[in-house]
Amino acid sequence: QVQLVESGGDLVQVGGSLRLSCLASGRLFEHSDMAWYRQSLGKERELVAALYGDVDTSYADAVKGRFTISRDFAKKALYLQMASLKPEDTARYFCVADFLTSWGGFWGQGTQVTVSS
Repeated sequence: QVQLVESGGDLVQVGGSLRLSCLASGRLFEHSDMAWYRQSLGKERELVAALYGDVDTSYADAVKGRFTISRDFAKKALYLQMASLKPEDTARYFCVADFLTSWGGFWGQGTQVTVSS
C-alpha cells in the first residue's frame, strides 16, 4: 500500500516558523522525486518546493529564502522547514511523490498551516 502522511501543520503568528513532515511507506521514496504543494481557499494548487534525488531543489518565488525542503532516506521522511511565515502562506500543504509523472504522482491528505496576523 502506497501511503504518504503529513504532519506538523498548525496555527502560527506572522514571522513564526514551522516544520512539516511527510512519512512515506511502501516502495515510495527511495527513487521518488518529492515535492510540497499547497492550496488555499479560492486559489489554484501551487508547487511550493521540489527535491530531485537528494540534492537538487527548486522553490516557488514566493517562498525562496524562507522555506527549505529536505529528506531523510533512512526515515523515509520529507520535510519542509518554513520560516518568516506570512498570512499568504496560509494553506493546506500536501506531500507528493513522483510528482513529475504524467498522472500526477502520489498525494498525502495534507496538513493545514494557518498564519495569523
